[in-house]
Amino acid sequence: MTQESSEVLEKHANSGSHLRGSSEYVRLVISDEPRAVEAEILQPQAESRIKSFWWWMKCFLWCFVIVILALILMKWGVPFFFEKILYPIMEWEATAFGRPVLALVLVASLALFPVFLIPSGPSMWLAGMIFGYDFGFFIIMVGTTIGMVLPYLIGLLFRDRIHQWLMRWPQNATMIRLAGEGNWFHQFQVVALFRVSPFPYTIFNYAVVVTNMRFWPYLCGSVAGMVPEAFIYIYSGRLIKTLADAQYGKHHLTTVEIVYNIISFVVAIVTTIAFTVYAKRTLNELKIAGSNEEVTYASEKGCFEMEKLPLEKPKQRSFSYNFSR
Repeated sequence: MTQESSEVLEKHANSGSHLRGSSEYVRLVISDEPRAVEAEILQPQAESRIKSFWWWMKCFLWCFVIVILALILMKWGVPFFFEKILYPIMEWEATAFGRPVLALVLVASLALFPVFLIPSGPSMWLAGMIFGYDFGFFIIMVGTTIGMVLPYLIGLLFRDRIHQWLMRWPQNATMIRLAGEGNWFHQFQVVALFRVSPFPYTIFNYAVVVTNMRFWPYLCGSVAGMVPEAFIYIYSGRLIKTLADAQYGKHHLTTVEIVYNIISFVVAIVTTIAFTVYAKRTLNELKIAGSNEEVTYASEKGCFEMEKLPLEKPKQRSFSYNFSR
């Protein structure tokens, strides 16, 4: 009995030590799990902090570089532009052409430059410098209207090639496709927003022909979208002319004129940014709405097909049953 009891006691001791060791192992494993979870949580936070630090460093360096370039431009670039480029062009235009001939030259440049994908901003500046807000606005609107119609008509002749070219940039093609959707007012609205947005209008004139865009919404939306841009170009042209005259002593700016030019310049910049941000945000909203409609249509179509399948199966079974009989 004593030998059996001793063997039982040894078995209990061994099992107790085994349980104690396993419990200690479990306790160690459990105690290590929160540390592992904590490490997994802290590691992404540290990476995000490092990324944010480098992002702020890049922003600081870019701001520093931009400030240095702006100072260099104001110190040497702007005087060189006024003295060697702008003022000679203004004197040449004033002496070489009469005002009617100069108006026709500006209209022709505004009409033909977009056909060859050349920006027509300098011609708008010159129209604002020489003719002011009234006749300069008329010249800009006539020239740009012709410059928006000609690429549209030329693009219709090369519609297939333009479509193949747009397939290389699917994101831009998706944005352009918005212009051809919806009713007349929707097309008018999207075209006007494209004219105000930073999307290159010289490319849009050709690319819009691959959509379902009709001509009259395209024309009316283009004219409406060009109105704020025309006034901004005229104002900037007049401001450049005022600064050029003040630089060469033809006109002395008073304190009131300086304050007026500064305030109007700030207002023009804020207005341009506001128009651009509004147009870009509205186009993105229309793009999201269009994609949601496509997803909804696809899901409804899928549900319709799924509902349709059980109705077709009994017919097929009855047909096979009759055929077997």
